[in-house]
Amino acid sequence: MVNKVTLIGSLGKDPEVNHTPSGTSICSFSLATSEKWKDKNTGEQKEKTEWHRIKAFGMISDLCGKYLKKGSKVFIEGKISYSSYEKDGRTIYQTDIIANEV
Repeated sequence: MVNKVTLIGSLGKDPEVNHTPSGTSICSFSLATSEKWKDKNTGEQKEKTEWHRIKAFGMISDLCGKYLKKGSKVFIEGKISYSSYEKDGRTIYQTDIIANEV
């Protein structure tokens, strides 16, 4: 079984670096990927943008925090991670990409 994702896109905002109580750094940022196509009926050019939540840990996190900024073009390779939490009596589901190569 394989859980692998490859994305190339642009950062939507500057990365945020935080640290766990044990000192591990965690870098979080949003990545936009876009696809363009021509509408078959109208001939009009269309574009769709998807936003991805990216998290990096340890040395990769430190490098992302140091070198990336809003608008940076980035190649990400990693895995999909699903999680959930309770907020105001509702279950919130999240999908993150855990980067192991940037």
